[in-house]
Amino acid sequence: MSKGKWVGIGTATVCGALALFLLLPRSDSRQQAAESPPVPAPHQEHRLKKSMMAQDIASTDHLTRLDARQHLTAMLNNLDSAKPKQITDYVRNLQKTHDHISMLVWQDPKLNQPLKFAKKEDSWTSQDRKRLDHYLSIAKQQVKNHQTYQSPSFKMAGKQYFVIAEPSAKSNQSVIALMNQKILLDVENHQKKNLRLIPYPREGKFKVESVHADTLRDLTVKTGHDNENASHFYENEIVVRFRQDPSPDEMNRIKGDVKAESARKLGYAYVFRSSTMDYSQLKVYFLNHWNPHYVEPHYLYLTNDTVPETGSLPNVPNDLLFAKYQWNLPAIETNQGWDLSKGSNDVIVGIVDTGADINHPDLQGQLLSGYNVVDPGSDPLDDVGHGTHVAGIIGAVVNNNEGVAGISWYNKILPVKALDKSGSGTTYSVSEGIIWAADHGAKVINLSLGNYADSQFLHDAVRYAYDKDVVLVSAAGNDNTERPGFPAAYPEVLAVAATDANMKKASYSNYGDYIDVAAPGTSIASTYPGNQYAALSGTSMASPHVAAMAALIRSRNPDLTNKQVMDIMCQSTIDLGPKGHDKYYGNGQIDIYRALQAAGGGNSPLQLWPQHVQNQMNSIMGSESMKTK
Repeated sequence: MSKGKWVGIGTATVCGALALFLLLPRSDSRQQAAESPPVPAPHQEHRLKKSMMAQDIASTDHLTRLDARQHLTAMLNNLDSAKPKQITDYVRNLQKTHDHISMLVWQDPKLNQPLKFAKKEDSWTSQDRKRLDHYLSIAKQQVKNHQTYQSPSFKMAGKQYFVIAEPSAKSNQSVIALMNQKILLDVENHQKKNLRLIPYPREGKFKVESVHADTLRDLTVKTGHDNENASHFYENEIVVRFRQDPSPDEMNRIKGDVKAESARKLGYAYVFRSSTMDYSQLKVYFLNHWNPHYVEPHYLYLTNDTVPETGSLPNVPNDLLFAKYQWNLPAIETNQGWDLSKGSNDVIVGIVDTGADINHPDLQGQLLSGYNVVDPGSDPLDDVGHGTHVAGIIGAVVNNNEGVAGISWYNKILPVKALDKSGSGTTYSVSEGIIWAADHGAKVINLSLGNYADSQFLHDAVRYAYDKDVVLVSAAGNDNTERPGFPAAYPEVLAVAATDANMKKASYSNYGDYIDVAAPGTSIASTYPGNQYAALSGTSMASPHVAAMAALIRSRNPDLTNKQVMDIMCQSTIDLGPKGHDKYYGNGQIDIYRALQAAGGGNSPLQLWPQHVQNQMNSIMGSESMKTK
């Protein structure tokens, strides 16, 4: 199946042309073998997803420990000659912004006794206290011998903790902390939904039902193994696009006929909620009485989430977690790309997602005010974690000695909360989020969400943004299926598959002829609510790599149209898998340095390649036709 991408008069299908181009011989040390990635059986896929979730939890555990150690080291360096009141103020502020620091003990031989800062304890049992005292005792002995210490994770009152201790390199001072690891449970619950390891959302709750994405026949999803065929929707709602908008009198008649609790209009379509009729009954009513342009269910869209040495990389930032955990940025030549563009305040990236943690220190100055579709009038605060993670991949502050580095240094992020605390949103909320972002200055929009049912309502919103010259980027999905997911499969949207650190297709990543490019998506370290960091896997993590690259391209060359930007991203990839365009990697894995080279100085994307290859292309396709693409 072809997406038939790049709509417009007098234009050619550049990504299609690239498929032909990549069949030509090419010298690239990173080009992979031509074999297609193996497609695991359903039971193997479930096992691989569970293994991926365990890897994400383990990586997050490492991230929290490294982050905690860096905070303790910074405290020792900043307070080596401080008085008790200064230490007290510092720790209280630290605990206020880092809620997971449950206890902190400052030890200094010059003080009569250690300074202890502990939050109100839960109902710990005597056995819990005995376990804690055991690890604290080891920690005290270790720092006395000028050794660092980290305990294994352990539970108290059902919560997971670890003890960490750090001695000063300059004095006999030391600090010991008890760290709450609630984030590990958060990541586990998040990835169970994100990688579809559990049926999600649960049927019956909030009158949510499921249909087969092709036939729209009723479908009950109980095992979580048939996600590709299930598309969830609200059973008592319907989306209607009339051929002509109803008059006020006609609207009152409709509301009375369907016992409407609400009727909302967005763009060209209406969403009706009935207190008595289900979708099937609503569909019969509107088809029989109003001859609409189309009717469809009000679908739910779900999040699509699910370490090598850096060597002698250029532009290595000082962000604490970069060198050890952010394998993904060097893999797509981000560091080299920064020589050409670090972004621009003028190019805004909209993130239609679960919102963002506006207080996260690694996102300070990067976030605009945004919009909350779910609860208009409220800030777009992230109560899931997904949107904050996506935002950090795109624009976490670089070179601030804190956490992770984003791909863009200067592009502002416009958070739009269209998904609620369950991690899901409706056709209406996602469509409204896209339209709002396009109307409020976004030149790139990231959509790390999806559904397998094709919604004309959502497609209208996508077309609206595309017609306003927005680059739209979307995650392909996490069910290892060839079934097209939406909005990724729309021709106006750049569809992104996920790869791992070995530049192979991620086991969970969806695939198909609609895939345009691939990007890193496995165990990606990024920001997480509560001033923390987590490693998550999924095409949701791959998509923002591509959105950030689009923002860098538009920053380097603001004169490029959205189509030209998307062409450049397709043509500047590293070819993986079967030669040329294939259903697993699309045109290949993105390369930021190559893309930015192509974007600057008025060069054609063709000029990325060796002259003899350009000559072959010109002879095959005609040099004049290449100039128009």
